[in-house]
Amino acid sequence: MNLKEKMTDWKNRLKDRHMLSIIVLLGAIVIGFGVFTYKREQDIKQLSENSYNMAFFELVDYVQNVEAYLAKSLISTTPEHGAQTLTHLWREAGLAQSYLSSLPIESVELENTSKFLNQVSDYSYTLSRKNIYNESLTEEDLNNLASLHNYSVELKNTLVQLSNDMNEGRISWGELTKKGSVAFAQQVSNISKDSFSNLEENFHEYSGLIYDGAFSEHMTNPERLGLTGEDIDEEKAKQIAREYFGEDRIEEITSNGFSENGNIPSYDLYVKLKNDKNDASISISKKGGHIVFSNYNRDVELEAISNEQANEIGKKFLDEKGFQDMKETYYLKQQGILTINYAYNQNDVTMYPDLIKLKIALDNGEILGIETSGYLNSHKERNINKAIISKEDARKTLNKKLEIKSENLAVIPTEFRTELLCWEFKGTVDGSDFLVYINAENGREEDVLLIQNTPDGTLTM
Repeated sequence: MNLKEKMTDWKNRLKDRHMLSIIVLLGAIVIGFGVFTYKREQDIKQLSENSYNMAFFELVDYVQNVEAYLAKSLISTTPEHGAQTLTHLWREAGLAQSYLSSLPIESVELENTSKFLNQVSDYSYTLSRKNIYNESLTEEDLNNLASLHNYSVELKNTLVQLSNDMNEGRISWGELTKKGSVAFAQQVSNISKDSFSNLEENFHEYSGLIYDGAFSEHMTNPERLGLTGEDIDEEKAKQIAREYFGEDRIEEITSNGFSENGNIPSYDLYVKLKNDKNDASISISKKGGHIVFSNYNRDVELEAISNEQANEIGKKFLDEKGFQDMKETYYLKQQGILTINYAYNQNDVTMYPDLIKLKIALDNGEILGIETSGYLNSHKERNINKAIISKEDARKTLNKKLEIKSENLAVIPTEFRTELLCWEFKGTVDGSDFLVYINAENGREEDVLLIQNTPDGTLTM
């Protein structure tokens, strides 16, 4: 091969390698773009899934509230409170319908569910206007509400079951989107008593419940009536923490700063315990050095003491810490830990503003947590006026179907940061438990709470 032929051959080889490099480069680009596109699609899918999950669980929450307000509307006896309940119902049904429309399900059958929520919203609005003009609901109105309530119970049960299926991975949004008319619509819209009569109601998993007990949302007071004593510094706060946990248990206490803008200005401390993988936290008020909050999380493997024994341990603990005359009200049990809410009791009158919450381990009765903000905000010795409305007269204003189980006086807070002396009646209507509060001064129905007695505790709505 002469020189010219060699040069030609070398150029041809160079061209082939160049083409190969280009092909490899193009292949790499295509693969990289494919990976990028796939990842982007997965990210978008995940964002959509998160959005759908949020909308669905909001739907479950609002449908649960719809059922609760429908139940309350059946036993309200005064136009004033009836208007308030129905206005809440109108709002909750409207929000439930809004979140239902956000789900990626297109099904003719779902129109029944949407129609139901729309009907509840419109009808409750109409009845609330009637109550506002001081008109009582007719027997026909109450019957219609009862029918809507029955449907709402079935809808709620179905959504809870579907929620459990999704949480445990038995069904996904992809399946629901593909089989909307088969899966979602079949489980939600075509509701029948036979299909869902065996479903268990498990309300405590949803955030709509106020497990702190009745009136816990009104426990703030700008005057902080229970916050007594002189101001302390951080070193004094650390000493109070040592006394609370026990000097021999503490390895180190460090500061997490001073919460000046909170409801109760306090020193937040982190407590490292000796020979313990679990640490604790505690907040001590600057004024008076009161324990505002403390929490220590540990696993409770077995339950060796009963709820009743834990309650007695809790009351003894509070008494030793200077909180006398506390009465248990509501409780919740989760993973071997009993959370009990105590309210101050003055002359056999329950003071719901003065609330303390305790967490008690059911293996050995150890106090794992305390929250005293309600008590520190509101506690004082009150001048309790004699009830103008007798218990017998207050009882006459109740729904005739309410089977009374207990009755006593109670002071309840209002959203306007005032307090009302009321007769508290606990009773049952058609298998549901309620608390009804009748103003002891004027006989007005002030509030109605729905009680949920679950295997894990007593909750209120």
